[in-house]
Amino acid sequence: MIDSSLDSTPRGILIGIAGGTGSGKTTVSKKILEGIGSSDVTIVAQDAYYRDLSHIPHDARHHNNFDHPDAFDREMLLEHVHALLNGGSVQLPIYDYTRHCRTGEYRTIGPHAVIVLEGILILYDPALRDLMDIRIYVDTAEDIRLIRRLRRDVQERGRTMQMVLDQYLDTVRPMHQQFVEPSKRYADIIIPEGAEKIVAIDLIQTKIREMLRTRGL
Repeated sequence: MIDSSLDSTPRGILIGIAGGTGSGKTTVSKKILEGIGSSDVTIVAQDAYYRDLSHIPHDARHHNNFDHPDAFDREMLLEHVHALLNGGSVQLPIYDYTRHCRTGEYRTIGPHAVIVLEGILILYDPALRDLMDIRIYVDTAEDIRLIRRLRRDVQERGRTMQMVLDQYLDTVRPMHQQFVEPSKRYADIIIPEGAEKIVAIDLIQTKIREMLRTRGL
């Protein structure tokens, strides 16, 4: 349950950055952090809130649909966002993407004035959207996103090329079309090709600084 004490008006600033897999969400998030300063900004990845699959046999875990809203622990994510916006700190779970389960270890984050929340489905969830001060969608061509995902999953997450392609066709692409792409209509700002659009990043940083000054943060 989400603590009712967290229902007070948030004092922090929440920036939501959505987009398909491999669109450049993380790079845009890091650019914002670099521009504002790590003492004021923290990045929270929706991927950290994947549900733990340690109860499922290891060989069967990769068949899970990781691109469906139910793949994430929505309640924990909302609770943590509320806490951070109200000046608190949280224990961010550390997820092992090679084994599809939580490691049992945590990373403490907060307090920070600006929280950048990035993930494929953060604009799909109305409860998260309502908390956001700025909603951003990173719109990158499908072929580029697929190439980036192939490179990442093979090099960093222990997948084979065939595993990545099968998963992309079976769940990633259909879920993108059903949930991720339609959420673009909720964005305040759409950035084509991600962090390469320096002007868009500069405008977002300027807006955040203005909001920090206005709120006395």
